[in-house]
Amino acid sequence: MGVLNVTPDSFSDGGAHPDASSAVEAGAQMFADGATIVDIGGESTRPGAEPVAVGVELDRVLDVVAALATHGRVSIDTRKHEVAVRAVEAGATVINDVGATLAPLAGELGVGYVAMHSVGTPGTMQRDPHYDDVVADVLGHVVRVAEAARAAGATEVWIDPGLGFGKTVAHNYALLAHIADFVATGWPVLVGASRKSFIGRVLAESDGVAEVGFDDRLEGSLAITAWSAMNDVDLVRVHDVPETLQTLQVIAA
Repeated sequence: MGVLNVTPDSFSDGGAHPDASSAVEAGAQMFADGATIVDIGGESTRPGAEPVAVGVELDRVLDVVAALATHGRVSIDTRKHEVAVRAVEAGATVINDVGATLAPLAGELGVGYVAMHSVGTPGTMQRDPHYDDVVADVLGHVVRVAEAARAAGATEVWIDPGLGFGKTVAHNYALLAHIADFVATGWPVLVGASRKSFIGRVLAESDGVAEVGFDDRLEGSLAITAWSAMNDVDLVRVHDVPETLQTLQVIAA
């Protein structure tokens, strides 16, 4: 799953696609490079991000969804009911639900659904997140949401532990260490770790610096791709499609 943010403030490619045509070009290249799905988002969900109005989000994503749906399979990354509906009408076939509230809608619309775990809102989620048992708590939550989506009629359902969404660095690595527990549920699993800050924190420790920035997190991202593949994860959500596919090809061989 290729990541395509049509936003000015996402942690990764914010501002990289200032208009629909440049976003469509980038998404089409992801399909050409071998992405199975391109995930389009019009509202940043990075820690501390402020919400945007429905109209703003729709203006950012609808033309991009409609254009890229002619190239391949498109998902809409949103927390908003109206944005999900309009994006599906424009051609999206998956709702990637950061808020884990749109399961009934995915069934109503007859599309695929990603049940992702998060805490609070992007503006609050990293304020001292706490769990009694992060693996058990997150796993139980996503399975309950997935079951609701399947019962509502969603055509496909993935579970996603929501790395970086209301988790400390230690929480993220604990979830990855136990990703096989998620796979063992029988639900297809999606892992979205690409270039996130918890990768930079570990690399920074080894480099003896404060933090390794976004541009220097590719190797760490590919390590998590390899780990995910070796644990039978179904789908990885990434910024670097060619490099990820090369990694997966070697693991498969």
